[in-house]
Amino acid sequence: MIKERVAQLRELMKEHQLDAYIIPSFDAHQGEYVADYWKSREWISGFTGSAGTVVITLDDAGLWTDGRYYIQAEKQLAGSGIRLFRMADPEVPFYTEWLADVLKEQATIGFDGRVFSTQLVERMKKDTAAKQMKIHAKDDLIDQLWYDRPAVSDAPAYIHDVKYAGKSRTEKLAEVRVEMKKHQATHYLVASLDDIAWLLNIRGTDVPNNPVVTANVLITDTNCTIFIDSKKLRQDVKEVLEADGIEVKEYEETTATLEKLPTDAVMLYDDQRINYALDEAIPTAVKRIAKTDVTTTLKAIKNDVEIENFKACELRDGVAMVRFIKWLKEEVASGNITEIAAEQKLEDFRREQADFVEPSFDTIAAYKENAAMMHYKAEEATQKTLEAQGLFLVDSGGQYYDGTTDITRTITLGALTDEEKHHFTLVLQGFIALSKVKFLHGSTGGNLDVLARQPIWAEGIDYKCGTGHGVGFFLNVHEGPQSIRNSNHVVLEKGMIITNEPGIYLEGKHGIRTENMLVVVEAEKTEFGQFMAFDTITYCPIDVDAIEVELLTQAEKQWLNAYHEEVYAKLSPYLNEEEQAWLKHETRAI
Repeated sequence: MIKERVAQLRELMKEHQLDAYIIPSFDAHQGEYVADYWKSREWISGFTGSAGTVVITLDDAGLWTDGRYYIQAEKQLAGSGIRLFRMADPEVPFYTEWLADVLKEQATIGFDGRVFSTQLVERMKKDTAAKQMKIHAKDDLIDQLWYDRPAVSDAPAYIHDVKYAGKSRTEKLAEVRVEMKKHQATHYLVASLDDIAWLLNIRGTDVPNNPVVTANVLITDTNCTIFIDSKKLRQDVKEVLEADGIEVKEYEETTATLEKLPTDAVMLYDDQRINYALDEAIPTAVKRIAKTDVTTTLKAIKNDVEIENFKACELRDGVAMVRFIKWLKEEVASGNITEIAAEQKLEDFRREQADFVEPSFDTIAAYKENAAMMHYKAEEATQKTLEAQGLFLVDSGGQYYDGTTDITRTITLGALTDEEKHHFTLVLQGFIALSKVKFLHGSTGGNLDVLARQPIWAEGIDYKCGTGHGVGFFLNVHEGPQSIRNSNHVVLEKGMIITNEPGIYLEGKHGIRTENMLVVVEAEKTEFGQFMAFDTITYCPIDVDAIEVELLTQAEKQWLNAYHEEVYAKLSPYLNEEEQAWLKHETRAI
């Protein structure tokens, strides 16, 4: 089927006189996770990962994806005629560099301009300039082939109460306008869906697991306009927005409004989040200032209300996790639990909790070697049945009105090999090192990444992904600009939320990951400056049965015992006597 689709696409390319056609993972707002309508790359390739770009030429085809998906991509591309380019590996060219190498002089490269950022197109132009290649960004060729393409969502938007958000939309707009003045910008265009949801305190269901609504926003020093399908705005929601001075226009009016901007306007935007088609609508004479969305930086630093809400929802999420792990360990011997059954049971426990809305991403419920695929998704035809032996990895989270959670636990189901216990312990050591670090203000995730990797690197092992990412507040589970990875240079500020999730992944054997969420806090201030630390806000036991205890230092044992003491103290009041006794055992001192 994939080969047939690619063949049909090549025929369309010939009709449009295109030498290559590019299909990325993005939607019109450059989101990491997208609605089904925008899953063109998955449709043309069969690869279901969240990140990757397919490039089709008239005689070749490739998929570029990162280290999280190498194993998965190899399997899903088998027999498709599409080659895997491991983009994190040395000597592997970026796809625009590859096109510049394999295409002829003055070749034409096609793509849908809505799903490419301005920044990516500018790089494409630069990489292909030597051969004077042409860009054709007008046509969505996949739409001409995908006859049963899902419809665009018309689900309604709703208001996110300020008792959760901590700040009103008018307060947030005032903060944005202060930043605009710093850059002497007359206009600010926001297309990032989670930024818009945060800014206007609205939420929606347009993207699974991400409570966002499809819209664009244009801000001046006196006006704010939201461009949104009117069918998505109930009258009461519209009235709330208009009462705060938000003008409402149809989504399709975005382009026409941009085309009419005065030529002396100064446009602030994020060229990684504005699609090329929108940028092309802005008059050439308008000065552009491209930088990370100011809303992204503002929402990354959680206010006091958000942080307290986060901690409250993490307690409820921890209760759900404890009940799930207890159930799993007690029922696995029945031989009736599959990966999908475990996934569904965990969601059931979360749905019992107050203010739960939906999962925050597709649960990774992976037994034994399936866990070596970092972003594995169990399917009916290929899932495993759990046995009373080995390791089971579950990476999951919840969307609550008062926060977003992301947690991974690798769970002992029975007898373990020495290698499994050893690797579990190495991961734990890296996890503890990052959890308890104290660092000078000005440090970045790039500075700290090595702490989590050092015990793993010491044995010649690595994981081909970052160590941690920012998390939204009842928003996207992956949020920037901060992250724990060697390439990140964003200063870690008080109030930022970030994950800590080192791992070991051995194809054909096992995958091990332990993950908590952390909030950046201030430690002491001395003559050397302000020191910072992490406060752990995820509460769930780490499986002591999987630990090679003699490998841990005394300081590592002390940290783990103190963490487990806190987990029991915080969660036990919400558990019944049987659950309390179970948790007491799981959090026993080592």
